[in-house]
Amino acid sequence: MSRRVVIAEDEAIIRLDLKEILQDEGYEVVGETGRGDEAVELVRLHKPNLAILDVKMPGSDGLAAARAIRDLGEKVAVLILTAFSQRNLIDEAREAGVAAYLVKPFQRSELVPAIDQAMTRVEQEWAIDAEAAAPSAAGAADGQGPASAEDKLETRRMVDSAKTFLMEHHGLTESDAFGFIQKTAMGTRSRMIDVSRQVLEGSLAP
Repeated sequence: MSRRVVIAEDEAIIRLDLKEILQDEGYEVVGETGRGDEAVELVRLHKPNLAILDVKMPGSDGLAAARAIRDLGEKVAVLILTAFSQRNLIDEAREAGVAAYLVKPFQRSELVPAIDQAMTRVEQEWAIDAEAAAPSAAGAADGQGPASAEDKLETRRMVDSAKTFLMEHHGLTESDAFGFIQKTAMGTRSRMIDVSRQVLEGSLAP
């Protein structure tokens, strides 16, 4: 998978550090800026896999930029950098389509896992969206069409709960937990929300 990144951070030193770390890790930095509004344009232009956004920037803050990037409809994972870790900010970031966040100051050893987490989460969300876009065999059989936005949100909530259950009770990683849910759904020609429900009820286990 291509690893193209746009960086938006108004502190030049941090931006330079980010670029250096990312390039050392094999990422291609295709755009960088200190402004939130310019970050959205860079994403529109370069179509990266990942956008790293600082929360506080001139032009547009990171959360507003994240919402604008989400509305572009591109498949871009968004990682937010923040000096704060308040619960309300985390919740707001999630609603804005942010896949992961990192509290500054951060170490090199913290950045790559945060990126991996962001990419893993958006890939899971894209898989849920893809399933929702067309009826499964089970859905088609009972006359159900593509899922609504509310259905997709409920699926994500149920899948997240099932992933947490599998991680806590079966020692799976987040990626392996999702993989189990997704593969089981495909293998049984059912939806991930139904598989997740079975996991939570205790009738299905790895």
